[in-house]
Amino acid sequence: MSNENVKKMIGKVFNDVADAIETGNFGGKVRVGITTLGSEHGVENIVKGAELAQKRNSSIEVVLIGPKVDTNLQIAEANSEEEQHKKMEELLDSGDIKSAVTMHYNFPIGVSTVGRVVTPGHGKEMFIATTTGTSSAHRVEGMVKNGIYGIISAKAMGVENPTVGILNVDGARQVERSLKELCSNGYDVNFAESMRADGGSVMRGNDLLTGTPDVMITDSLTGNLLMKIFSSYTTGGSYEAMGYGYGPGIGEDYDRTILILSRASGVPVVANAISYAAELAKNNVSQVAKSEFDKANKAKLKDILKGLKKDNKKSSDDDEEVEAPPKEVVTGSVSGIDIMDLEDAVKVLWKNGIYAESGMGCTGPVVMVNEEKLDKAMDVLSKEGYVTKESDPC
Repeated sequence: MSNENVKKMIGKVFNDVADAIETGNFGGKVRVGITTLGSEHGVENIVKGAELAQKRNSSIEVVLIGPKVDTNLQIAEANSEEEQHKKMEELLDSGDIKSAVTMHYNFPIGVSTVGRVVTPGHGKEMFIATTTGTSSAHRVEGMVKNGIYGIISAKAMGVENPTVGILNVDGARQVERSLKELCSNGYDVNFAESMRADGGSVMRGNDLLTGTPDVMITDSLTGNLLMKIFSSYTTGGSYEAMGYGYGPGIGEDYDRTILILSRASGVPVVANAISYAAELAKNNVSQVAKSEFDKANKAKLKDILKGLKKDNKKSSDDDEEVEAPPKEVVTGSVSGIDIMDLEDAVKVLWKNGIYAESGMGCTGPVVMVNEEKLDKAMDVLSKEGYVTKESDPC
């Protein structure tokens, strides 16, 4: 063998060792732990799911964390839910396992999980951001963070430029404005377009069924409900048979890769969740998260979030008496206003001499104005932060 070939072989060995140290993928295997106590379907349900995951993917090495059972899988013994969570954390922190799957686990405030489902309309995978935990005690701030958490999870699963949609729930329009501001500051958000004729990045129920965006932003309680429906709509609800579970806990400076299952999750979901955990570990989700948070913070994420909490962020005051201008025929409509801001937006237009009325269209709240004053109304509402103009590059 020539000296040149020897040098290449030695170089490859060192590169393989370095990769293995970074990813935990020694001998082509990623070690994933799963706790076995707590399932409504019993320990056997979790063990069968773990065995299935390892059987169908030779690159995964599953470690059961719980009481001794009859299995060929490795077992880290623990005999209570509290003990198994403590053991799980020890194995993660020591690097003995690179990710873990568990049930009924408490994350700190600021960390929430990104679920992964298969939508029934087109059989497309979609990330639900988020499904358990709490990104923030402030609803809209939490949903803005959820969007970033969803992007992180999608990128860690190999989706290079995930499309992002915002479910049409309370706060959706404020989230949209915040993310567009973040985008205009330099953080790339690839907004999805609703499959409905009127488009837009605020998603309707139809978009949930077809999986229009790669990442669907919502609040955690709604996300949790959606996960349960997507996972068990074919079984009557007591057994979650579809999807990949409630996903990894994501948060700034949170470096444990812990994924959540429901106590109702069945064997197929258990197996899928382990595969999800292994892929996240292999692709170093913690490093992806650090990179995304660095970019978002450079785009003034913290300033944007701080602005959401200001009580005086709009020029109108709930208690201020504003007299309406003379009534006019109102056939023009301005959409994109959050339901919580609707009456304030009407008052702002009144203060600027524009007669307006509030209404509700099929895609959400609208402000109705005279057609001839539509452009002026848009200018006023845009300046006051109630809507984002269509010319926005994001």
